[in-house]
Amino acid sequence: MPDAIIIGAGPNGLAAAIHLIQHDLSVTVYEKEASVGGGTRTRELTLPGFRHDVCSAIHPMARSSPFLQSLPLGDYGLEWIQPEIPVAHPLDGQPAGALYRSLDETTDHLGKDGESYRRAIAPFLDAWDNLLPDILAPFSLRPRHPLLMARFGLQALRSAGGFVRRFKTPKARALFAGLAAHGILPFDKTATAAIGLVLGIGAHTVGWPYPKGGSHSITKAMAAYFESLGGSIITGTAVASPDQLPAAGAVLFNTTPKQILDMAGEKLSPDYARKLRRFEYGCGVFKLDLALSEAIPWTDERCRKAGTVHLGGTFEEIAASEDDTAQGRHPERPYVLVAQQSLFDDSRAPDGNHTCWAYCHVPNGSTKDMSEPILNQIERFAPGFRDCIIGRHSMNTVAMHAYNPNYIGGDINGGKQDITQLFTRPAGLFDPYHIPDTHFYICSSSTPPGGGVHGMCGYHAAESALKQLSAGSIK
Repeated sequence: MPDAIIIGAGPNGLAAAIHLIQHDLSVTVYEKEASVGGGTRTRELTLPGFRHDVCSAIHPMARSSPFLQSLPLGDYGLEWIQPEIPVAHPLDGQPAGALYRSLDETTDHLGKDGESYRRAIAPFLDAWDNLLPDILAPFSLRPRHPLLMARFGLQALRSAGGFVRRFKTPKARALFAGLAAHGILPFDKTATAAIGLVLGIGAHTVGWPYPKGGSHSITKAMAAYFESLGGSIITGTAVASPDQLPAAGAVLFNTTPKQILDMAGEKLSPDYARKLRRFEYGCGVFKLDLALSEAIPWTDERCRKAGTVHLGGTFEEIAASEDDTAQGRHPERPYVLVAQQSLFDDSRAPDGNHTCWAYCHVPNGSTKDMSEPILNQIERFAPGFRDCIIGRHSMNTVAMHAYNPNYIGGDINGGKQDITQLFTRPAGLFDPYHIPDTHFYICSSSTPPGGGVHGMCGYHAAESALKQLSAGSIK
């Protein structure tokens, strides 16, 4: 019997497995699919030779993750690519906004809003390595750097709508809207400025890179390193009910509360099970992958140099789009995230061709085909784009959920990330990872710090399990 088993071989499950085996535990990982990966798989979705990331694509959080950066993943094939410009945001009839790696270049680009942007971002750049471990952690009354965390919190706990009042130009306001919209929440909600700040700071500290060959390179490297330490990964094996749970000293679920209730509900206390049933899932996504005969013909040259392009126009347009989605409506002009990895990674498409990765936000469980609204938004800022399309593949929320059971109703964040579910998700406990009175733990994005490829949910869950082990409660 292994000391610990992990259910689910996505980034968080593999992070938990690695941390446990680094402490001399025997660990086995179970994955229902034929390969590891979760939200980081790369496949030929459209045409042969066109390699598309099925879910996650751009990885500032993986590149800055305290745990992932402590691992020798470069020795196992992980190679990062930095686009010339991390992110661009086109606007109608005026130059696009852009975040550059250089803070000075960004402030110059933002003109009269440059100094306001500098005052918001600069205080955290040199201290980012100290601050990030507190940000990517569960709620604590004693953060490692309390004054620094308090200073960051004064900005991050604001709504995105409140935060952008410091900016006067449409360019700066829209640029921050594109960052904040990654949180998939209306802009009037508390703490919606947080993700915008984290991603903005990330652009100047680690950039917005992506792995050569596709996002699958991240989890392939993690799996190879884990196996080099003596760990075991069993793929093609589903664990979906109590009678399928293997025996182990500790069981870590890289799943959302819904699957935990299915797999282990009878072993949970009624109070805890009730809390899991009340856990809220957020809006979903509609995903569109395209094979292109040439690069996207953006009107603005900055967009042709960016790894990521945010579409949706002004702050007000994006705010309306996110509010529509939260209210169960499908916006005619949605906020669209576009990644164009093949501009800087020629392994993604045949010579002369390119890929386009795009998605928009939709109501949870939506079955509406949003291909045309997405294509319209790209064509809006890249006239002639449709003529470049030679293949396409789409996934609505049902298809996203079928691809990864953690994407309940198309929610790629493992649950709504509003202020009530941000720090102590999923059940409001000081140790959000340990399921009380059991040898079970949750290591998925349904725990702090939530969605994103950073592995920190898995790391903290493993830490919780190790504390129980040292107290003699596991074996």
